[in-house]
Amino acid sequence: MNFKSQYTELIKTEAKRLGFLSCGVSKAAFLEEEAPRLEKWLNQNMNGQMYYMENHFDKRLDPTKLVDDSKSVISLLLNYFPSEIQKDPDAPKISKYAYGTDYHFVIKDKLKHLLHFIQEEIGEVHGRAFVDSAPVLDKAWAAKSGLGWIGKNSNLLTQKVGSFYFIAELIIDLDLEYDTPVTDHCGTCTACIDACPTQAIVEPYVVDGSKCISYFTIELKEEIPSSYRGKFDDWMFGCDVCQDVCPWNRFSKSHNEPLFDPKPELLEMSKKDWEEITQEVFSKVFQKSAVKRTKFSGLSRNIKFLK
Repeated sequence: MNFKSQYTELIKTEAKRLGFLSCGVSKAAFLEEEAPRLEKWLNQNMNGQMYYMENHFDKRLDPTKLVDDSKSVISLLLNYFPSEIQKDPDAPKISKYAYGTDYHFVIKDKLKHLLHFIQEEIGEVHGRAFVDSAPVLDKAWAAKSGLGWIGKNSNLLTQKVGSFYFIAELIIDLDLEYDTPVTDHCGTCTACIDACPTQAIVEPYVVDGSKCISYFTIELKEEIPSSYRGKFDDWMFGCDVCQDVCPWNRFSKSHNEPLFDPKPELLEMSKKDWEEITQEVFSKVFQKSAVKRTKFSGLSRNIKFLK
């Protein structure tokens, strides 16, 4: 066994021990196929008011501009599928990824451990950890690393576990053994396109971000356009529709990360409780949660919009 495959095996074993669902590796190089796609998507203003998507265009496509002398992109998946969901079927809904502790903290911690492990076991390796907060095309790297394919809803899908997981990366200056992409298994299915409440999936594999419920309920800072009233399917933070209807998510299994467990009161709250939520309750229920991003004012705006 050569050093490359030995190191790769070592890293993948440790990733599993840290609780990651899977780990794949690809060569740190310019993403040629993604460049024209990203450019077209931005030119059509599908990023809405997510202006940060327009920044660092070159860094988004070239990891060597993020980490000097980088050789490998290690992609990791972490399951967040919950064992229970909100009890009241009429209550405003929160995307499952935001039930527990903010994933940025949980994953950053695991990635730091993994990088430290690599440095301890292999030697002087430099790199950076990325969790959805830097200009990195997570899904493209995960697909390149053989962890799944990008589906018609533009999420990464896998045959074994569906799509309810977070994607993160370590970009390092160490040569490793690279994985190969898997084939697309969406076939003729259009479940996600047919079910999207705001028709945000404008064509297979293309999502107009500016029409997505997640965009309106999290990213948009001003009033939600009244033309969308009645089209939100009761989502007050994020939206899981295109994942819920995806046949591959029949294979989702609940996570075993205690930090992703929701506060019991979040699942218990009724429609009336949400409509009468106070700043105090918000702070308690969403302490250390990704929902804090929208602030109490944003969540209140979303709940009012659903009435």
